[in-house]
Amino acid sequence: MRAQRGGIAVKFAIKYPMNAGLDPRFLQPETMVRFAQAAERAGYDAIAFTEHPAPSQKWLSSGGHESFDPLTALAFVAAATERLRLHTYLLVLPYRNPFLAAKQASTVDVLSGGRLTLALGTGYLRSEFAALGVDFTERNALFDESVDVMTGIWQTPDFAYEGRHFTARGQTQRPVPVQTPHPPLWIGGNSQASRRRVATVGQGWAPLLINEQMSQTTRTPPLSSPQALAAAVAELRESTAAQGRDPAALDIHVEWHEVSEPAGATSESGRSVEEVRDKLGQLAEAGATWSAVEPANDDAERAIDSLTAYAESVIQPGR
Repeated sequence: MRAQRGGIAVKFAIKYPMNAGLDPRFLQPETMVRFAQAAERAGYDAIAFTEHPAPSQKWLSSGGHESFDPLTALAFVAAATERLRLHTYLLVLPYRNPFLAAKQASTVDVLSGGRLTLALGTGYLRSEFAALGVDFTERNALFDESVDVMTGIWQTPDFAYEGRHFTARGQTQRPVPVQTPHPPLWIGGNSQASRRRVATVGQGWAPLLINEQMSQTTRTPPLSSPQALAAAVAELRESTAAQGRDPAALDIHVEWHEVSEPAGATSESGRSVEEVRDKLGQLAEAGATWSAVEPANDDAERAIDSLTAYAESVIQPGR
């Protein structure tokens, strides 16, 4: 059912603002605590952090963004909140040794009482791969092998593995994550390869609703409308069922606008609250179960006000 005709059938994750023109106050710990606690009070379901550990200055100057280490930031937020889910959006898995990534993730999951969701991507910045000493052409193989390693060591106390890049001869990790068998793994990206990964090992899909121009930048196919999303979700569900898994159990996470848009009866972008809720309803009809939103980041105080106003006008009336 579309949003203006009934309840909104999606959950809401709020991204921590880190884009160009960033108010320096967002880098202060007290601001992060206030932001996360305001989001929790307002009724958001999760907070999300992305990553770029070593981007080029050229990328940053041409529209890129700053970032914290997402798992470190989520651990910090976990200590200041009680209910919010903690999302990586996205964690670039090929950048990391999977044994260390598994340890970091299980630490956050244990210390948060089982609130972590790992949205994972293969990455797209060739220069960042080079800076980190990771072969860009191997990113898909590294991603798949890392998922095998992480899920294996979380579930097997005497883990053995012989892969192309990683080897385990009776390794173990303790403590294991609170969530069983492990924190949900959402796979990012619009490609058929991403959907194949979801169908076989994932608990969710995190596509990007982007046009052709953005698809060239992010090295993933365009996906620009609720209709295109619906077709992709239908294909994903069919593939998941073919693997003997329940397609209804998958989460579908999408992002399409900023929370500052429906600040009043009509937003700064010209969208009314009803138009925003209608679009969310269309995305829900297409299969979305989560929506990611992000406040403008030029003023920290205004961002906190806008996330609260968005919740009052968009989220809460639908629940």
